[in-house]
Amino acid sequence: MTDGAADDVTAAEGGVGLARARHRAALERDAETAAARRALDDLLGQGLDSTQRMPRGGLLAFTGEPGTGKTTMLAEIRRLAGEGGCTVMSARGGEQEQSLAFHTVRQLLQPVLASCPPEERRELLGDWYGIVGPCVGLCPVQEGAGPDPQGAQDGLDWVVTHLAVQHGPLALFVDDAHWSDPESLSWLAAFAARIEELPVLLVLAYRADDLPPEMAAIDRLAGRQKLRPIPLAPLSPTAVSALVEDALGTTADDAFCREVWSVTGGNPFAAVELTATVREQGLSPVRENAARLRHLAATTAEHGVAERLNRMGNAAVRLAWAIAVLGTEATPNLAASVAALPSAEADDAVGLLRGERLLKVNGTLEFTHPLIGEAVYRAIPAAMRVALHGKAAWELVEAGRGPTAAARHLLETHPEGDPWVVEQLRQAAREYLRTAAPDAARRSLVRALREPPPDRLRATVLYELGRPAMLHDPAAAVNHLQAALAEPAQTPELHEGIIIRLARALAYGDRLSEALRLLEEEAARAPRSQVLLRLQAEQFMMAAFSSREQNDPARSRRLAQLAQRLTGRDATERYLYGLRAWDAMVRGEPAEVAVQFAEKALARGMNWTDEHWGFEVPALTALTFLHCDRPDRAEELCADGVAQFEAQGWRGAPLAFGYTCLAYIRFRRGLLPDAEDFARAGLRLAERVGPTAPVHWYAVGTLIEILLARGQARTAEELAGANRFCEPFPSAVTLPDARTVRGQLLLARGMAKEAADSLTEAGQRLDDSGMHNPGWCPWLPQLALACRGTDPQQAEELAQRAIKRAVRFGAASAVGRALHAAGRVAEGRESISRLRRAVSQLEESPAAYDLACARVDLGAALRRAGRPQEAAEHLYRGIEGAVACGADATAAQARDELAAAGLRPRRLGPDRVRDR
Repeated sequence: MTDGAADDVTAAEGGVGLARARHRAALERDAETAAARRALDDLLGQGLDSTQRMPRGGLLAFTGEPGTGKTTMLAEIRRLAGEGGCTVMSARGGEQEQSLAFHTVRQLLQPVLASCPPEERRELLGDWYGIVGPCVGLCPVQEGAGPDPQGAQDGLDWVVTHLAVQHGPLALFVDDAHWSDPESLSWLAAFAARIEELPVLLVLAYRADDLPPEMAAIDRLAGRQKLRPIPLAPLSPTAVSALVEDALGTTADDAFCREVWSVTGGNPFAAVELTATVREQGLSPVRENAARLRHLAATTAEHGVAERLNRMGNAAVRLAWAIAVLGTEATPNLAASVAALPSAEADDAVGLLRGERLLKVNGTLEFTHPLIGEAVYRAIPAAMRVALHGKAAWELVEAGRGPTAAARHLLETHPEGDPWVVEQLRQAAREYLRTAAPDAARRSLVRALREPPPDRLRATVLYELGRPAMLHDPAAAVNHLQAALAEPAQTPELHEGIIIRLARALAYGDRLSEALRLLEEEAARAPRSQVLLRLQAEQFMMAAFSSREQNDPARSRRLAQLAQRLTGRDATERYLYGLRAWDAMVRGEPAEVAVQFAEKALARGMNWTDEHWGFEVPALTALTFLHCDRPDRAEELCADGVAQFEAQGWRGAPLAFGYTCLAYIRFRRGLLPDAEDFARAGLRLAERVGPTAPVHWYAVGTLIEILLARGQARTAEELAGANRFCEPFPSAVTLPDARTVRGQLLLARGMAKEAADSLTEAGQRLDDSGMHNPGWCPWLPQLALACRGTDPQQAEELAQRAIKRAVRFGAASAVGRALHAAGRVAEGRESISRLRRAVSQLEESPAAYDLACARVDLGAALRRAGRPQEAAEHLYRGIEGAVACGADATAAQARDELAAAGLRPRRLGPDRVRDR
């Protein structure tokens, strides 16, 4: 779309000069133009002295009824922006192109990026080349899993920001934004929220009454800016009089001008069109001719456009219809082919349409105003319109434009059982999925299903239709996949894929029990050993996140027996090793057993972005290393996973989970400020996924634990309240366990009874599932602490159970934390003895924060026992550790204990602060 796009005033310019056109464009638009100039001044840093000149972006929105001058306003601001040295990028939404994903984004970015040499283009896109390039049509889609919608949006953010920095201030213009495609609008809404931080001005024009849901967010955002959406009102009688006299070049009677205003309602487009018709017919602007204006106005209205077309002959009508159907794809050759006109006849028709001020040529054929395009499209008889869309789809495929270009036309055709249509729509869906447009893929596949496909392909289409809805609408995915499963024509490979995807859709919809039953039933009748093994792997992976199944211990035994027979020869067997490692860890088997299987799982590496397996098993394997006191190995694996997510463009739930895992690893190592930073980054990403997603629970729970460790219980409580971190909790296992984290929070707030209730419920569910490792989920020692004030005997029994389980597991950090809790439950010499053992164990572990806490508690116990000198060394070292970890409350507790012992805290030097 060039800067010379048609506008409401210049549609009827004829021989009027540019200066006169600008004068007419500015009629009664002084306030709007002034607002635009202020926005451009902010963008260019003008009006400030050299020390204050800082470009600042913004959002400018114009609304109004059709023909009220929105396009004219944007054309004028484009001119001003270009004269000011801005890089101008323009797009227009199209009523017929709304189903074409990223259509508006392509118009904005493609001209600038495509004009760069290939090397410069790759440099501009950087690491985002393979993610953003296909979205904006600069490179073909890649094989394998594509980016997710959030990844594409983040990539577009980066590219536009980079362009703004490298090529000066950007001025982005989107006309008829209400007709933009949903993918483009979603990006524009997210980008507009941070636009003031960048040297970018976004200028939109839209009809306020026709806003799609994605546009509402932008409309609300514009309302919060200094300038609310600016409505363009109809022209006054005085302005219409000036317009008439300016266009006709002569004085006009007041009655004549008043009638022009009356019949057009002050609509600028209608007034200009009517005045142009008056000029063409040589009608004098006098009172006697005012009565003829209403009839002339009818020829410029929607039905009038159709009448004008019919007067030009059949060829002009057919070509105009073809252009209206093709929209922005209307090159002269394509339009002639769709209209079934020879080249010479098509050229003559173009001349006629231009002569009637209906068409202009800018490389493509384009109507002089969107209203004319609307009128022509609606004038096409319904049956002919459907046929033209079908012809357009065929011509676009033959011209090499690809299946997505054809798909938007095929969506407008009637089902006829055509296998070619089904195949084009399936190919379009695959491309859409690889360009982060799952909704567009879903629309194509729904239409393919209505065609309908041949019987042999129906199950395949239903299977493919289940994929786009897997994460954002699992209930819909379940329906499609169950329908696919009911189809008789299935290959063994397709059947296996349907089962696995259906199980995952059930799991994503919080129906884990159903997913497990489905996998068990299919495994019982699996025809081949390799299929059985794949189904078992999926079953064990689902079970890893289930805390409701009473037969989990039996399933664990089956997994252990199976893992002993495997050789690690393929991905299925290695993933089963990873699941066996996690299972051994959560159930509290010896840590060396879990590590042994985790290493086997990683013998040939694991791909975190494998679309057939997902990221869950690699993540569980990494966390197994963490809980087995191998945090360096865990962090190495998680960092690799995050890098893979970012490279693949998986910026939604997977990346949120990756950052949350890194936060939890840093937390367990005692690097609390780093952990908090990672956790907050993970939560920001999780919030974009949605508050009900599992990863949101993970991020909030992890951040609460970190805040509690830093002594910020009130902030943690506010975080929990803001994110509804309370009943009802998810039925699946969360990492960390949500009920246990809630119990820890209640305990930190002094609500021991409520904490005990929450921890008891968590423990019952996990114990029933055989998950006994207190190092992974510390509900048992935390419950002991919650009970110590009301039932010391029960607290002691709980503490001893925790120690027994931790010793069986054998990780020093788990044993140390259990002993620490037992020491806090006990009194006198027994408390000191247990705390000494806790410190000794924790010194052998990477758990620096837990070590600092145990040292401070040991020092406090020694101080209360009347042994201040012995207490001092533990308190001093506890302060050092707490400060190094960022545990401010623990450091403050140690200082209070030193003061109570009559000792002064030592000043910390760099050599005394340890970073574990």
